[in-house]
Amino acid sequence: MSEFNNTPVIPSSPQPSGPAGWLSVWIKAVTQPKEQTFVDITEHPDAKAKTAYIWVFIAGTLSGIIQAITMAISAATGAVSPLQQIPGMEQYIPQGTGGGGVGATFIGGLCASPLAGLLYVVFFALFVAIIQWIAKLFGGTGTYEKLLYAFAAIFVPFTLVSSLFVLLSAIPFVGLCTWIISLILGIYALVLYVTAVKAVNRFSWGQAIGALLIPLVVVLIVCACIVIGSLTLLAPMIGNVFNDINQGLQSP
Repeated sequence: MSEFNNTPVIPSSPQPSGPAGWLSVWIKAVTQPKEQTFVDITEHPDAKAKTAYIWVFIAGTLSGIIQAITMAISAATGAVSPLQQIPGMEQYIPQGTGGGGVGATFIGGLCASPLAGLLYVVFFALFVAIIQWIAKLFGGTGTYEKLLYAFAAIFVPFTLVSSLFVLLSAIPFVGLCTWIISLILGIYALVLYVTAVKAVNRFSWGQAIGALLIPLVVVLIVCACIVIGSLTLLAPMIGNVFNDINQGLQSP
């Protein structure tokens, strides 16, 4: 007769479902940079596009609120925009109007934060769709919903941390430190995104890097075109500013 192993099998504790498990998913995504991490995350029953949209909306809204607080602090402390230091530019930049201006800045930013959250969702969904489309062209076997969920699990914590750094940057001499930390975190997030693309689509590192970087390069090119176009439109105004500067230097 064959002998059976009577040692009991202890099942792993199930991951909490719903909002109770969101934080654990985010922590796992950013602290365990392995393919298996994102396989486990995306195979969970809660790995739905609706959940990812909610996450991104919350992150975008909170980011908008923090931006409103930062602008209100800057207005209250009389922080000067770098553009305001250019002679002649002050007429094109809104000026603070005391306590009323601070309150209006904060309330306006607070009211606009849900719109920021909505825009975050739209652009995030579009960006992930483009990446997954390219991944499919490279032979990927994943789905848009799984990649969206994996990307959201990375995007949300990094967005919240970056927003807090923006708030800290309002403190003198702290902005440089937060910028360096943000750069390091951005590189780490990029590694996590590549790992997520590879895990979801089950292909090579080269294909994963290509699927992620091609849309990024396209976005950078589009942004560069927008900046160049904006500078072209603003060229007359900039020319007038420099003319005023030259006249001020030449006047006795």
